[in-house]
Amino acid sequence: MFSGAQISLYPMTGDFVSVILGALEAIDPYRKRFRIETDDLSTLVVGPPEELFPLMRDLFVAAAKSGVHVVLSATVSRGCPGEPDAEICTPTTDLGRVSQGADAIETSLAAVDAAARTGQTVAAQFSYYPLGDGRHMDEIYAAIDFLKESGVFDRAKNFCTKLRGDAGPVFATLGEAFLNFAPEGAHVALDLTVSANSPTRVR
Repeated sequence: MFSGAQISLYPMTGDFVSVILGALEAIDPYRKRFRIETDDLSTLVVGPPEELFPLMRDLFVAAAKSGVHVVLSATVSRGCPGEPDAEICTPTTDLGRVSQGADAIETSLAAVDAAARTGQTVAAQFSYYPLGDGRHMDEIYAAIDFLKESGVFDRAKNFCTKLRGDAGPVFATLGEAFLNFAPEGAHVALDLTVSANSPTRVR
């Protein structure tokens, strides 16, 4: 399996360099388990799929704690058939519990409920794409049922779903949707935008 994300962080401040560099220290604990590469557009993180969203959470919360409006944009993928298998991406937990139906939702809700609170409120919108499987709509509908019960569901929007709440449960919800509603071997992609400290809250 190959799993990873392309992440871009945008602090809305003239002092963006110090905000970004300071936030990058938050992912130091993950460096031994990830391949991390940065260029002028994004940072690539490749590693175990169940740690992708904790890594992004810690990076984003560290930037948001600056108090400035900050946005994270990410494309997240697992199981892409165009990428080589990578030992560093070996999951440490079972993936793809969609066949368990309601059990998958219950297990995922328990994980969200157990997520540690960070004290940082965030808004997120994302689109979920389970690819290469004739049952993809079943997987999407199961994920939607989970999202509506997650406690951080804000509303459905055109082409995406909006979440709002503490960063801990929000990123846990994103991670559960990414991991548990498509089979282990499926190609799953997720397009994500997260915002904190926005000067506007237009619905």
